[in-house]
Amino acid sequence: MILICNSCNKKFVVPDSAITASGRTVQCGSCGSKWKQFPPTGINTVVTNFQSTKSKKIKETPIKTKNKKKKRSRDIDLYSPEYLAKKHGINLNDNNLQNKENSKSPKDKMYFGFYNSLIIFIVILIFFSRSLYFSQDFIIRMFPETEFYLNYFFESIKNTFEIAKDLILSY
Repeated sequence: MILICNSCNKKFVVPDSAITASGRTVQCGSCGSKWKQFPPTGINTVVTNFQSTKSKKIKETPIKTKNKKKKRSRDIDLYSPEYLAKKHGINLNDNNLQNKENSKSPKDKMYFGFYNSLIIFIVILIFFSRSLYFSQDFIIRMFPETEFYLNYFFESIKNTFEIAKDLILSY
């Protein structure tokens, strides 16, 4: 049977058994328009249509149907040592497997994010500055030349807090 698209007049050859008596929705492979196709009422119309198209020598394009391919199961285990060695050059030894089993998995490792590291750094800095503040008299007695540096350090910390306080209060 020959189907003719109503919008672009492209012709397609379709087996007679593809169109049932109840009709079938078909789609033009060229322009994409869809319509419901019914089988012809008589055999004479089919023969006449076929002869007229044959005499015009129009290139006929069959309707392409999508064939569903069945997925076949793999015969090869993709994670087998033989396959990995052959395909990817990865050699798995028993020693490597034992070492991996004994070592901790990535889930067991503890990671610090940026903010956790920042908090730990601030806590260590506060601990260091407080210990310097409380042992300031002892350090100055032992090393008198450090008095200038310690005073400068604590004054810088006070200035930093004042800047932060002004910044927060200004908004």
